Amino acid sequence: MARTYRPTRLRAPYLRRLWLDEARIVDRAVYPFCLPLFGNPDFSMEFDRAVTIIVGENGVGKSTILEGIAALAGYDEAGGGKGYRPVDHSRAVEAMGGQLAQALRASWLPRVTKGWFFRAESFFTVSRYLDTAALDAGEAPPDFLSHSHGEGFLRFFEERCARQGLYIFDEPESALSPSRQVEFLKLLQRMDRSGHCQVIMATHSPILMAYPGARLLGLTRYGLEPVRLEETRHFRLLREFCLDPELFVAMMLDG
Repeated sequence: MARTYRPTRLRAPYLRRLWLDEARIVDRAVYPFCLPLFGNPDFSMEFDRAVTIIVGENGVGKSTILEGIAALAGYDEAGGGKGYRPVDHSRAVEAMGGQLAQALRASWLPRVTKGWFFRAESFFTVSRYLDTAALDAGEAPPDFLSHSHGEGFLRFFEERCARQGLYIFDEPESALSPSRQVEFLKLLQRMDRSGHCQVIMATHSPILMAYPGARLLGLTRYGLEPVRLEETRHFRLLREFCLDPELFVAMMLDG
């Protein structure tokens, strides 16, 4: 018989640690194991807070890590929740999380894998899937797509992120204006204060990075290290722009 899921009374975080099992890596020359990030056989991640935010430049492996965590939790690595297969993988964005997940080990307390993996690239595909599934079940569809992109994102977050679980967000700011990002922060605060939501997020937005109490991890080619908001390149660039936009743009263009 299938096990019935029972919510736990324990507070997030539920996923406490991730690490690479060298014995499970078939070929280190194959992506994603060829990334410098995974060149260290002692690669691991600790989660000591309900909200963990990963920052870093493009191409260092942020999305791949999130895909690996999602696949490890049983989510579709292209986006979705446990048991959902909304994306046509023959046309989906390339996702390598499944390969990474096979080489990962995890420590849970307890194992809570209800939740959602949000990817901006597959938002519309997932939304169409949910609409179709609701109609097939004789229910009113959630209809996220009849709103603007940003409003659809926020409605999606509001509906899907109210239950106990592990929630993974890959650059949720993609369709959100600065004011909408503040609205997302308020949602994040509600999730955090509930005590039953663990959030792991990758972002380029200094607004989202500033969420109070989050564990901010800077990802480079060589590993993950705790970092302060003011130390991130994203924040420094934004601060320089705000101090003198014309001078900033002129210097960047001349450079």
